[in-house]
Amino acid sequence: MTILENLLGRTLIQADDTWGLLGVMCISVALSIYLEQRYRWAAKATGCIIALLLAMAMGNLGIIPTSCVLYDDIVWGVIVPMGIPLLLLQCNLRRIWREAGKLLTVFLIGAAGTVVGAFLAFYLLRSPYAASGGSVQDLAAVTSMMTGSYIGGSVNFSAMAMQHGLRGTTISAAATVADNLLMALYFFVLAAFAGMRLFREKFTHPHIDEAEREARRGARRTQAAAFWSRKDISLKDVAMDLAFAAAVVWAANLVAGLFSPFAAEGVASGLREGFMDFTGKFLGSPYVWITTISVAVATCFSDEAEKLHGAQEIGTYFIYLFLFVIGVPANIFTVLTEAPLFLALTLLMVVVNMLFCFIGAKALKFDLEDAIIASNANIGGPTTAAGMAVSQGWGRLVGPAMLVGVLGYVIGNYAGTAVGIALGA
Repeated sequence: MTILENLLGRTLIQADDTWGLLGVMCISVALSIYLEQRYRWAAKATGCIIALLLAMAMGNLGIIPTSCVLYDDIVWGVIVPMGIPLLLLQCNLRRIWREAGKLLTVFLIGAAGTVVGAFLAFYLLRSPYAASGGSVQDLAAVTSMMTGSYIGGSVNFSAMAMQHGLRGTTISAAATVADNLLMALYFFVLAAFAGMRLFREKFTHPHIDEAEREARRGARRTQAAAFWSRKDISLKDVAMDLAFAAAVVWAANLVAGLFSPFAAEGVASGLREGFMDFTGKFLGSPYVWITTISVAVATCFSDEAEKLHGAQEIGTYFIYLFLFVIGVPANIFTVLTEAPLFLALTLLMVVVNMLFCFIGAKALKFDLEDAIIASNANIGGPTTAAGMAVSQGWGRLVGPAMLVGVLGYVIGNYAGTAVGIALGA
C-alpha cells in the first residue's frame, strides 16, 4: 500500500478517471521535454529518464494507479505499435551505410557485444535466479527484452515485453527500473570518459577538441533544444504519418498471423520441428513485420518517406508516453526484491557492449567520440545518442548518431526475438 492509499483508501486519481490520468501523463511528458531542452543537467539525464522518474514517484506515492485501461489498452496496445513505424521512417538503409561511416561500424560491433553479453549474463545468472524462486523462462524473456533495448532502445524493450506477455507485470516493472537506472548511470560514465586523460591518450578525439575551442569562444549551443528545433509540418503531414503507422501495424498483424500457427505449442523436438517452431515464432511476431515493412518503405520509397514531416517528432512523443507508463508500476519494494539480479544482468550486458565498442574502435583506429556515441546509441537509442552528441558539442555527429540509433530499432527487434527463442522464452 502506498502513502495515499493508506490515508484515502485509494489512489488520489482513480483507475477509471481516464481524463485525469491522461492529463497527468501528458503534463509529465511535456515537463520532461521542457526540462531536457532548457537545462544542461536535464539534457544529460535525458527527458526519457525524467519522465520515467516522475511516473515512478507518482506511482509509489499513490497519486496514480499502477494499472488502468489508459496504460494497458491505449498506450501499450495502440501508441507503442504506432510509434515504431513513425520512427523507422528515417531508416533508409542506403543512407545509413553512406553517411554514418565509422560510427556504423562501431555500432554494429557493439550490437554483437550486446548479444554476447546477453548469453553470458543469462547463463551466469540462471541458477541464482532459479534458486531465488524465479522462472528461468521469465529470465530468458527479460534477457530478450534487454537485448532489444541495448541494441535499439525503449521501443524495442516494449516490443519484446508485449511479445513475451510481460507488459504491466512486476517482472517488466523491475526490469524497467534496472534498465533505466543502469542506462542513466552509464550515460554519465560515457560523458566522463570524454574528459578522462586515460581515454584521451589512447584515442584521437577531434570532436572534443573542436567543442572545447567553441566553448572557449562561447559558441556552444544548448543541448536538446538545438536538435529538436522547430520544423515545417502541416495538417496533411500529421494525417499521412498516422495513416502510415496504422496501415503498417494492420498489415504486420495480418502477415504475422499467417506464420504464427507454425510455432509449437509445447517444446519442439527434432531438427524439422525446431526449425518450424523458430520460423513460427520469429515470423509470427508482429514486431518483426512492423520493422520489416517500415524499413522497406523508408529504403525503397525514400523520397516519399522524407516528405512525411513530423514522423520523428510524433514517434518520439509516443515513446515518451510509453516511458511514463512503464515507470508507473515500478514499485520500490519490487525493485528492492526483484531488481538486484536484473541489475546484474543489465550491468553485464552493458560492460560487454562497452568493451566491444571501445576495443573495436581502438583496433580500427577510430575516434574516442565514435566509441562513446556508438555505445550510447546501442544502450539508449537514437534520441539519447543524438542528445549526448548535442550536449557535448559534437555537432557533426548528431545526424550519424540518430541514423545508427534508428538502425538499432531495426536490428533490436530481430536480435531480441532470436535471443528469446534461443533461450527458451
